[in-house]
This record gives sequence, C-alpha cells and structure tokens, in this order.
Amino acid sequence: MTVTVVGSIHVDFYIKVDRFPLVGETIMGRGFHISPGGKGANQAVGCGKLGEKTFIVGRIGEDFSEYILNNFRNAGVKTDFVKIDVEHNTGVAFVILNTVTGQNMIIIDPGADYWITQKDVDDALEAILDSQVILLQLEIPIKINLYVAQLAYSKGKTVILNPAPAADLPQEIFRYINIITPNRVEASQLTGIEVRDLDTAIKAGRKLIEKGVAYSIITLGSHGSILVTPDKSLYYPSFKVDVVDTTGAGDAFNAGLTVALSQGYSIEEAVKWGNACAALKITRIGAQSGLPNKHELEEFMEKHKDYRVKSL
Repeated sequence: MTVTVVGSIHVDFYIKVDRFPLVGETIMGRGFHISPGGKGANQAVGCGKLGEKTFIVGRIGEDFSEYILNNFRNAGVKTDFVKIDVEHNTGVAFVILNTVTGQNMIIIDPGADYWITQKDVDDALEAILDSQVILLQLEIPIKINLYVAQLAYSKGKTVILNPAPAADLPQEIFRYINIITPNRVEASQLTGIEVRDLDTAIKAGRKLIEKGVAYSIITLGSHGSILVTPDKSLYYPSFKVDVVDTTGAGDAFNAGLTVALSQGYSIEEAVKWGNACAALKITRIGAQSGLPNKHELEEFMEKHKDYRVKSL
C-alpha cells in the first residue's frame, strides 16, 4: 500500500544541555550534531521505516539537498516530488535538548517550506492517486494544506491532519479532514476548550467532530491518547518506557497511525500502532534516527500484547 506526506523538510541542529538557559543567560552545552528533520520529513521517514511505500512532497534549498535526498532514499522514501528551490534555504530547526528531563525547546526557520506551490502539489498527483492515505502538518502554508486536503478528499483518499505547530485554521478545511491528531495544546487552541484531563480531551475531540472531521485523536504525551468518534470515546494509555528524547514523538505517532490505516487496519487498532511507535521513539535520540522500523514495532507490540484500551 502507499501513503503520501505533504509537508516540511528541515535540517535539525541539536545541542544538549543539563538545563534550559534563562532569558539573557549563556550556558555551556555539549554533543552538537546535525540531523535531518521537519515534521513532514519525520513522518515520511517514519512511514518508510515501517516498510510502507511512501512519497514525500515538499521543497528544499540547494544547501543541504544531497544530504536530505540521500537520507530519504536510505529510509525507503520516494523523492520524485521533492523540488529543489534555488532561491531559498532549506528549512532549519535549532533544538535544545535537556538531557535531565528529556524535554526540548525548538526554533524553526521554514525557509523553502514556505514557498511550496499548488503546482508542486499538482505535479505530485500521480503519488496522491496511488495512495490510500495523505498526511499533512502545519509547517507549510495553510493554503497549501487546504488545497491538498480538497484534492485528496475529492479523490476518495483518507486525509490526516496533524495540526502542528498550533495555528488557527479556516473552518473550510475541517470538512476535508478524515482524521485530526492534535496534542493537548493544539486541541485547546482549535476548540477553545482547555485540555487538562481525559474529560476535557473528550470535549475537545467532540468539538472537532462538530467542526466536520470524522475522527479526532488527542495525544496527551506521557498520558497516552484519546480517540473520539461520533459515537464513542476510547482511552489509549501510554506504554511505559524510559524517556531519552521526546523530539519527534508526535511524528512517530502519526507515522504509525498512517501506515496502519494504509494497510487496512481499523482506526481503533491504528491508534495503538501510533502509541507504540511514539513509545519506541522516545527511548532513543533523534527525530528520525530514533524512529522504529517494522521489525522493532512488531516485536514491541508482541511484547505488549496484553495492552488494553479503555472505553470512556
């Protein structure tokens, strides 16, 4: 089966610290390294590493082009529809990783990501038509996401929107979204309901369904996730693992969810895949290098076959 990811492609610059600096403070860090990133790229690599035929649609600059394209190919991601923009830099992210807590702070310059065009999407129509699932995020212009969602929905594809980072969305886009996957902050912003616990997560999920989506999945970090459908709400507890790096956990979740749906699993089973991929990811450093492969996911899920979902 096939999926297409339309979204951001970045290069991440990491540095480790024992604590985050105060405003105006300079502290010493260590372990600087460069790695590929961007929510679109992370999610595409996540799908590719799980063995799914995956296309990525996006833009990069000339500066890191070979590095990025080779990384995609090594992960099994098809780069036929990645445009090289000679006028703009590749998107970059500066990641400060707190090694004590596993938390991070991130600053992004989208670069070429913000110059993706409707023609870029039209040029990738072959991939969209070949796919069962189309996966979107918000690190490219919202008007492009709306265009892709309309196009894919009109072709009968399952459209997933990971509304990250948090942003206001036009009401129109919700009618073209089958599944939306915000975290608690994003869900709060999209609905006006502060997500503090399971009850408020369910309320926010129902509000998103009222806006027009078929299913809403609220990810709650270490507390797992909530699936809200028109007639029920299910709670998926988090898998208990040792946290090393939370960067890319949401991307891992969306990759697992997408691949499961592409392979014909139910939405209820697909959320379990997402939770498992996120759990595996946070045990390792790197937004992409920490993503699990198909064998690792299968082994993990077999180890946790007694995992239970709770109806709320």
